[in-house]
Order: sequence, then structure tokens, then C-alpha cells
Amino acid sequence: MSVLPRTFPSLARLASTSAAGKHKVVVIGGGAGGLAAANQIYNAFQAQGKALADGDVAIIDAAKNHDYQPGWTIVGSGLASKETYRRPLDSLISPHFAHIPQNASSFEPGANQVVLADGSKVSYDFLVVAAGIQINWDNIKGFKSALADPSKSKVSSIYSYETADKTWDLVRNHKGEGEAIFTQPFGVVKCAGAPQKMAYMADSYWKSQAESSNNHSTFITGMPSMFAVPHYSKALDAIRQKKGIDALFNTNLVEIRPDDKVGVFEVVAGENKGKKIEKDYGLLHVVPQMGPLDWIKKSPLADSVGWVDVDAGTLQHKKYENVFSLGDSSSLPTSKTAAAITGQTPVLTHNLVTLMETGKVGDAIYDGYTSCPLFTGRGELLLAEFKYGAQRKESFGRFVDQSVPNRLFYHLTKDVMPRAYFSRMLKGNWYGPRTIFPPQFLPS
Repeated sequence: MSVLPRTFPSLARLASTSAAGKHKVVVIGGGAGGLAAANQIYNAFQAQGKALADGDVAIIDAAKNHDYQPGWTIVGSGLASKETYRRPLDSLISPHFAHIPQNASSFEPGANQVVLADGSKVSYDFLVVAAGIQINWDNIKGFKSALADPSKSKVSSIYSYETADKTWDLVRNHKGEGEAIFTQPFGVVKCAGAPQKMAYMADSYWKSQAESSNNHSTFITGMPSMFAVPHYSKALDAIRQKKGIDALFNTNLVEIRPDDKVGVFEVVAGENKGKKIEKDYGLLHVVPQMGPLDWIKKSPLADSVGWVDVDAGTLQHKKYENVFSLGDSSSLPTSKTAAAITGQTPVLTHNLVTLMETGKVGDAIYDGYTSCPLFTGRGELLLAEFKYGAQRKESFGRFVDQSVPNRLFYHLTKDVMPRAYFSRMLKGNWYGPRTIFPPQFLPS
């Protein structure tokens, strides 16, 4: 497996390596995964009385701001401003960490180095890759120009900070001038429930307004069903039908002609595979295609698809023992959500810290836990929680049927979770659901 020595210097024998260009732990990405992992690693040593020196942990990220991206659904539904969910990245990075405000451009894992955008290099003893996912805005012909149009194109997406509020503007001003179409592409997207959430939230708002109560919607998805977990898929399909929202499966949006208000779709599976379908629209909410970051795809850390190639249980790289990954950039075969990161971070932390101290990876195992809180209307939410194998792993399943939307889950997601995200998760103090790792690494 390893191209490195089987043993690593213990923490006790490692002098501080925070000299210029060298750090004990380098974290790629200042998003949810990167910040949570950096803080949990630091906190784990501090709890053992072995605090890392200032600068021993470095975060590489050129972003100026950090966004609570699950909040963009709430913004697109008219229930909050997008500024509510944005913080300056610097304000979230511990003063104990070095912040390198550049983007990484490549890895040299044989030399334990990260190459930055300006060509300079940063050396590490251990590497955590939490670089996120690439949104391929150019994959749908005509999409970028239609999205940039402030109102005439009637096209928007909640998948960017710049256009989340445009989505709400289009929803609240749509009064029956054509079909409202909500799309989801085939393949991996972050927060895979968000595409249909917007259909439900728009429908809920329209039915509360006399002038838009007759608006009609269609959900068009490249996937074969409403959701990857059959139990929840059945419930969501029943909810969709009850609301009167039509659906078209195995069908991808491939082109937008905004002047004509036409979306061109292509069937991706079945006997009609490859067939093109044109749909007129009055409002078009688009979820762009996504995939691995191009620079990671070309790197020695990537699997055949382009994700960072890690063990599904330990989160350790399959070839380079001192490299770990979590979140959207990893190859972990589970839904890419912030909730998944809450289950991944404690496992990564235990396994990495144990490796740093003993030279052997820890015995924590990630079971694939993830969660998708699906807004199904104003005041109601279906809470899907599951693990590897599309098996349910519900926090409240003993007390309530989580496939039935309720108000408690709605307010938990809308009002409580954003606060907990900034006050606990990003600071390394949110350990997610019960995971399989030694109890000393659980918060007291």
C-alpha cells in the first residue's frame, strides 16, 4: 500500500515544523470539512495535554468568504438573506493555525509537498484534502449567459451565492406565465435533495398566494427515482404527486435557449436513450453538473474518476499513508453533504492523530452516515438519514416516522442547524451521530 516508511516520528519526537513552508498538518480547503478537521485535530492534541504549536496546522485556501451552503435553499425560498450565511474566512480560522491564502494546484506526495498556484511549495508531515467539488457551469449550453441575465431569461440556481437570491426573485414574481421546471442532473451533486426541495418550496409559496395559486411545476431529473434510498424515494414520490408536481426521470438538461424560453433535455437511460426533448418554460431552476476538481483529477492522489482515493472506512489514502481526505473531494461512496462531514471528521481525526503518535493508523471506521433534510413545504421537512448500502440510520426513528414531514424537523434545519454549524461544527465541537471510534475521542 505505502510508498512511505511504515513508521512515522511520534509527536513527542517531532519538533515544531511550522517554519516557513513546512507544517505538521496541512489542510487543503477552508470549507466545512477543512475547518472541522483542522480544529478537531488540534483539539484532540490539546485534550491530551500535547498541544500543537502555533502554525503546526496550516489551511490552504484563497477564498475570502465561507458560506453555509445548505442555507442557499432557505434563501431561494425567501426565508432569509444570503448574507445571513456568509462569514469572512479569516474570522473562522483559529489564530493557532497558519492560513495560506492561495489555492493548491497540484500534489507531490512522494516529497510530501503541495504546489500552490504561484508555483511555491508547502511541505507537510500529514495532509488532509477537503477541497470540495467542482461545479461545471459550462456543461449546459447557454446556461452561464442565461444565469447572468438578471430577469429576462427566467433562469436561476441556488448553487451559487450570486444567484441564490435571484431564485427567490423569480419564484415570487412567477404568476403562471408558463411551466416552472426544476432540474437535477444525472450523477453526483452536493446536497442531492436540494433540487427537489426548491420545487416543493416554490409550490408551497405559490399555493399561499391567490395570484400564483395555479402555477404548475415539473421536476426533471437525470436520476431514475426521486431519491437514492428506496424508503425515502417512495415517500417523496407520494409527496410530489399529492402536490400535483409532474416528474420526468432519466432526463438531463443539456441546453437552454433563453430567448425562446426553451430547455433542451436528453434521455440518459432506457429505450429512448439519446432522444432530445424540448420543453417551454416560464421559470427554470437549474442544478448544474458537478464532479472532481480538474487539478485533483490530474494528481497522483486521484482514483480513476478523479476523487481523492481513500479507504471508505478509515479515510486514509490507499497509497500514501500520511494523506487523508473527507467531504466532497473524497472518494467516499456516500452523499456529499455537510451532515456527512460530521460523521467523517471524528473518524479522520482519531485515525490521523493515532498515526501521528504511534506510526499506525487508528481503528475508527466511518459507516457512510449522511443526512439530507428535505424541505417539502413551508413549515414541513422530511429528514432522511442513512449510511452505506442505502440503509437508514435515523436519529429520531424510535420516536417518529422520519419519512413523514413535520414542523420540528423544519425548524431544526432552518433555525437551529445554521447556528450550530458556525458555533460548533466549524470549531471542531460537533461529532455528528454515533460513530465507531474509541470513547476517549468523544466529547465529555
